Order: sequence, then C-alpha cells, then structure tokens
Amino acid sequence: MSVHDELTSVQRCLDDLFRSLGRLEQHVDSGGLEMRRVRADADHLRESVALLRDAAPGLGQTRRPELVSIPDTPYDSTLWTDSDDEGLGARDRHAP
Repeated sequence: MSVHDELTSVQRCLDDLFRSLGRLEQHVDSGGLEMRRVRADADHLRESVALLRDAAPGLGQTRRPELVSIPDTPYDSTLWTDSDDEGLGARDRHAP
C-alpha cells in the first residue's frame, strides 16, 4: 500500500472511532473525566494524522523553503562598529 492509502485507512478508522465515541457518550456520562480524556485523546490523534498527511511526500500542500545563498565574502566591518560582544560588553567600556 502507498502512504496515501495508509493515511486514508487511518483516517477512516479515526472516523469510525469518533462515531463510536458519539454512541458511547449516549450511554455513559459524557461530562465525566474519563470520557473527556478519551475525546481529547481522539482529537489529538486526528491532529497528528493531519500533520502526517501534511508531511507525507506528494500529499500535503507544504512547500520546500526557498534556499538563500550566503556569500563567502566578509561582511562590511562598519556594520559592527557600535555593537556589543556577547558576554563581554561594548569595546570601549570595562566590565563592572
């Protein structure tokens, strides 16, 4: 099976789970802590499958980030004239 088929199968199973939970809530106290935890866990599963679908190659709408080339030439030293060295402070001041 392809990744798309597997994810579709998992989605169908989750849909069945949600239908079963709806029927179960009619028989069990739906405001109880246990039922809320099961519902929250099922929601987390649904979110995780959605993230997997987005991350799967060829399935999601995710785009590869554009690559930015960084030149090998040194930066202009005037960019750093008034900057502080991390942990050392400014060049013209002494540490307390």
